[in-house]
Amino acid sequence: MPLIRYLQNLSTGRTILWCYFIWWALSIVNHFDSTPRIWLTSLGLSGIIGAALILSTRPSSGNATKTDPWVIFRLFLMPFCVSSFSALVKSAGYMLVFPPSWRENATGAGLIALFLLVVWAVKKAHAAIGTP
Repeated sequence: MPLIRYLQNLSTGRTILWCYFIWWALSIVNHFDSTPRIWLTSLGLSGIIGAALILSTRPSSGNATKTDPWVIFRLFLMPFCVSSFSALVKSAGYMLVFPPSWRENATGAGLIALFLLVVWAVKKAHAAIGTP
């Protein structure tokens, strides 16, 4: 199964990125606004900042190396997530990245804990099967 294999090989850094994505997605669901301006601005910023991130991650020697397409996707996705998050929670009473509602915080923490538990269980099962 591709999903199980993906979770088995998930690095700590990518696990953290998935936790960020879960927090972002929950905030978007709870504070969604269909105003096109928010989403178009976020797309525009994503394009500008994503291109700058790609340029900044290239070697200065001029010898371009092949970059993994998922890395390129993430370099554009992260600015989109940041700009849309900040636009949607602007007047929602957030303290840093935490919503004022205990329910939203508990739901986010619970979803992240569930994700981490699934990743841990898949890795643990893989290690048990892979060990003689």
